Amino acid sequence: MTIHSTLQLAFTQKNALKVISGLTNFNSDRVAAIVRAADQGGATFVDIAADPALVQLAKQLTNLPICVSAVEPEKFVATVAAGADLIEIGNYDAFYAQGRRFEAAEVLELTQQTRSLLPEITLSVTVPHILELDQQVQLAEALVDAGADIIQTEGGTSSSPIHAGTLGLIEKAAPTLAAAYEISRVVTVPVLCASGLSSVTAPLAISAGASGIGVGSAINQLNSEIAMVAAVRSLVEALAGRQVAV
Repeated sequence: MTIHSTLQLAFTQKNALKVISGLTNFNSDRVAAIVRAADQGGATFVDIAADPALVQLAKQLTNLPICVSAVEPEKFVATVAAGADLIEIGNYDAFYAQGRRFEAAEVLELTQQTRSLLPEITLSVTVPHILELDQQVQLAEALVDAGADIIQTEGGTSSSPIHAGTLGLIEKAAPTLAAAYEISRVVTVPVLCASGLSSVTAPLAISAGASGIGVGSAINQLNSEIAMVAAVRSLVEALAGRQVAV
């Protein structure tokens, strides 16, 4: 299995940016706007809901690699046939509000099922932030053994920032940054730090050991495509300038 060359280079350079439209977002107009913004803003790849029609739409709008997200392995088959470049088990943020939890055993089983259905496709798996950090690390190791090519962290929904401004942004990112730090030290595959990140905390994710970041709501909740493009560019610049950041 080989990771898409564009992704591999970005992971090696530690400046990968994934723009996430949302696992439960099947609104083609919204997805199209987010994909265009990712393309124009300079993102590395996009992550959309597992729907063959959305994959075909995205491929008409961009040459960026297309990732599809789901928590049901069978949904990946048709999207890969439609042209998806890689697949992602997770992100789980949309489910926590419904009281749905993803425990380690279930995520590992989903990974094994997905690998048996699609042994060749690049597979990213999100480690649930509801687990204790040491359990997240153990699960990440097991997921790589089961065939995960990329590990993604999360945590934005578990943090409750008590400050505004920059301090609040750092507080919000703390759980996913901590997971990226711990997991990146035990796995040899790229770690993508996602959930709750901003242009302020993007460089911190790389410093913590991540090879890239995933950003969803900071972009997809904006009301104008121009604002989305600006947000993507801000993140790209934050990643590019991380070596000189003070």
